[in-house]
Amino acid sequence: MKIMKLSDLPVKGTCRVVKVSGEKAIKKRLLEMGFVRGTEIYVKKVAPLADPMELVLKGFHLSLRREEAKDVLVEKI
Repeated sequence: MKIMKLSDLPVKGTCRVVKVSGEKAIKKRLLEMGFVRGTEIYVKKVAPLADPMELVLKGFHLSLRREEAKDVLVEKI
């Protein structure tokens, strides 16, 4: 099991959330958006300048800046 940051996952990669870290406010926001342990995430696409990332989790699409994605630790599936 290789742990990596969500921001490092390639396009069309699938992963599972292991841990959410970061400042209290950012961590709370990410948890409220559904980034909880065990959630599967699919990286659908990335904007031309590599920011933001379009993710699919729990059946909905979400755009997340790479700076925020660095706070989500995942394992590749």
